[in-house]
Amino acid sequence: MKKAGFFALAAITALVLTGCTDSDAPTSGDSGDGDSAGSADLIPVTVGVIPIADTAPIYVGDDQGFFEEEGIDLTIETATGGAAIVPAVVSGDYEFGFSNQLSLMVAADQGLDIKMVSAAVATTGDTSKDMGAVVTKPDSGIASPADLAGKTVSSNSVGNINDTAVRSVVDEAGADSSTIDFVEVPFPDAIAAVENDQVDAAFVVEPFVTAATEAGLEVVTYAYADFDPKLDIAAYFALSSVDADLLEKFQSAMQKSLEFADSNPDVVREIMGTYTKTDPAVLAEITLPTYPTEFDRASSEKLAAAAVEYGVLKAEPDFDNLLP
Repeated sequence: MKKAGFFALAAITALVLTGCTDSDAPTSGDSGDGDSAGSADLIPVTVGVIPIADTAPIYVGDDQGFFEEEGIDLTIETATGGAAIVPAVVSGDYEFGFSNQLSLMVAADQGLDIKMVSAAVATTGDTSKDMGAVVTKPDSGIASPADLAGKTVSSNSVGNINDTAVRSVVDEAGADSSTIDFVEVPFPDAIAAVENDQVDAAFVVEPFVTAATEAGLEVVTYAYADFDPKLDIAAYFALSSVDADLLEKFQSAMQKSLEFADSNPDVVREIMGTYTKTDPAVLAEITLPTYPTEFDRASSEKLAAAAVEYGVLKAEPDFDNLLP
């Protein structure tokens, strides 16, 4: 029996969350056809994700049967960010979760016994067209990263990889990033927040980067790529005490999923239409990220150093324990 959580992003700006982070969270819909033969032998596994382009491989892998092949009966639940997913994994509601790398470093910094178990998504490294960007109105007066100083900038959560990357890029441009006011706005609401002057600029990821430019907003910086061309943006993680056999099965299924997704962009775009309400024309134009199967430790160490500099981390993590 195969399960998949297909949740909607209404009109690209309103996220409808049916997954949640407490123990009575509803599971996603069963995409199988009843009690199929052998389903009793599958291990039920719930994974918390954000419904964006970054997580397409796990949906692809579920659809392709890679998790069933490894003996996993997969349920996908959604949340707005790693700040909600991390506690759900720690509490045991989810066996695995998806989060940006810096949120996981912060969790480890706070003493949570977690570890990254699979690579997930990385920047394309293209500073002229990447999958994550800061966008603003054409008449905002913000033409370069330095112009973000003193402005209000939104992200789906604060104190994580997005504002750290932006701060680094702004400081590299010779401005003072400490004067930026970062506020939390979910990705689906960010375009409207900019258009309505609730914020001066917004950090968004695909499909919202393309949706923003289609709506007439302009890109200020592709901050991930500008920060580091090999930046690992997010990872799948679990408690350090996760069952070793289950971990091996999950890692094997994720490797197949990531490899397939990276080699089949059309399949990625198609499946994104099943868990987002994204206009097909937008899906055809979005910039897909890279889906690596291994971590780039150097970029992670660079991110951690920046996070320490900006007070997001007290100390750089022990990557020998945090990475697989």
